[in-house]
Amino acid sequence: MEINASQLAALSRLFSSTVVRQLATKGSSAIFARLLRQTQPIFHSQKFAFVKDAFDAAFDILKTDGLRDEYIYKAALTHRILMGTHSLRTACMLNEFRTGKSKADVAILNGTTTVYEIKSERDSLSRLEGQLSNYRKVFASVYVIAGETHVDAVLEATPSDVGVMSLSRRFRISTRRVADNQPGRISPLAVFEALRTAEAADIVRNAGFSVPDVPNTRIRSELRELFVGLAPEVVHAGMLNTLKRTRDLLPLGQLVDRLPLSLHAAALSVPLRKADHDRLVLAINTPMKLAMGWS
Repeated sequence: MEINASQLAALSRLFSSTVVRQLATKGSSAIFARLLRQTQPIFHSQKFAFVKDAFDAAFDILKTDGLRDEYIYKAALTHRILMGTHSLRTACMLNEFRTGKSKADVAILNGTTTVYEIKSERDSLSRLEGQLSNYRKVFASVYVIAGETHVDAVLEATPSDVGVMSLSRRFRISTRRVADNQPGRISPLAVFEALRTAEAADIVRNAGFSVPDVPNTRIRSELRELFVGLAPEVVHAGMLNTLKRTRDLLPLGQLVDRLPLSLHAAALSVPLRKADHDRLVLAINTPMKLAMGWS
C-alpha cells in the first residue's frame, strides 16, 4: 500500500487531541470526517461498521515500520510499560511535560521518575542533546526510544547514563541500554519550574517547611526560594509522591476499558471531564455512514 505525505498526515491527525476532544465534548467530529475523506483511496474499498473500526485501521497502518509517528510510540509505551510492566493503580503517566526549554514526550512515575524521549523514523536527532540535558535536571532516569533502523544512531549520539529502547516491527519494546537511576542529580529549581504552584507547595510541606502566608502574587517566588534550599533527593521523592496523586490516571481506567486499543494512549493523554466519557464511547460506536456526514 502506497501512502503519500498528505494521506499519512491525515491518518496521524485522527489521533490528535483536537479530534478526541471533539468526540468527547460534542459526540461528533467534523475534523474526523474530513480527515477520513483526505485518506482516500486508502480506505475507499474498506467497509467500516463503526468509527472505532476506522481508528483501528488507521492505527494498523501507522504501526507499519517507516510510517510510525509519535502517537504510535506513545501507544507502545502505554501498552507495554504503563499498563504492562506497571498498572494505572501503581503508576501515572505525564504527557508533554514541560522541562526547561523542552517538552518531555512521555514520563512514567512508579518507584522512580522515568522520562522517554521519542525519536520516530520521521524525527532527526538534531535537538536530542539539549533535550537530554533538560530531562536530567528533572527526572532520575532518562530513556530514548526509537525504531530499529534508528536505534544504532541513538546509541552513538547519547551518553552511557541514558537508556536506549527500540520499538520493533512487531510493536515490541526491547531495552538496548539500561538507564542509570540518579535522583541525586536533579535540579530542585528545574523541578519547581515544571510544577504547578499547588504541587510545589505540597512538596514544601512534606519536606517539613511551612508554606509562606503571602498574597497569591508572591507565593510562587517565595516557594521558589524554598526549593533552592532543598536537597535533590528530597525534591525527587516529593515530586514522585505528589504527582502520582495529582496526575492520577486510575479514574480513567473504566473509560480505557471501553475503548479499542488504538485509542488507549489518546484517552490517557487528553484531559477529559468524567461527564464526557460516555459521550466519547457513544461517538466511537457511531455507524460510519452517519459519521461521514458530521459537520
